Amino acid sequence: MKPSDIYDLTVIAGRTLVVMLFIVFAFRLLGKRQIGQMNVYDLVFIMALSNAVQNAMTKGSGDLAVGIVSAAVLLLAGRLFSALFVRAPKLEEHLIGSPTMLIHDGELVADHLRREHITEEQLMAALRQHGLNSVNQAELAVLEVDGTISIIPRDPKASPPKKMKMS
Repeated sequence: MKPSDIYDLTVIAGRTLVVMLFIVFAFRLLGKRQIGQMNVYDLVFIMALSNAVQNAMTKGSGDLAVGIVSAAVLLLAGRLFSALFVRAPKLEEHLIGSPTMLIHDGELVADHLRREHITEEQLMAALRQHGLNSVNQAELAVLEVDGTISIIPRDPKASPPKKMKMS
């Protein structure tokens, strides 16, 4: 390895550290959010951010300042979208989506399963993760916007649901 190679690697390491510290500092300033609560918007944001800073870290065609400015613009835009979503929840619902009920009162909502491309086996796996082994043991199952399935078990002491007779 030539001395110029060592120098280049040292510069890349330093640039990477600067970008990482900038992003950590900026995320800290912009607020807290749990990874488990990520939605499609958050994923796109993180992918765009990583692309914006890649060349700045690796001495590609981008300068360090260009990567920092790109990251800053994305972080500020993310903050503005978050504020806008708080003020206009309907906009967030249109852009991000809304939760979808998969089980209601112990019964599958088959149309919703089909629309969301969820198989019964995937739903059963989610039920088993919550200690349930059949659909009728769940009061409610909801596909959340982050892709997780929330389950509310049926109260075992409650009487089973009554079937409505069709006349």
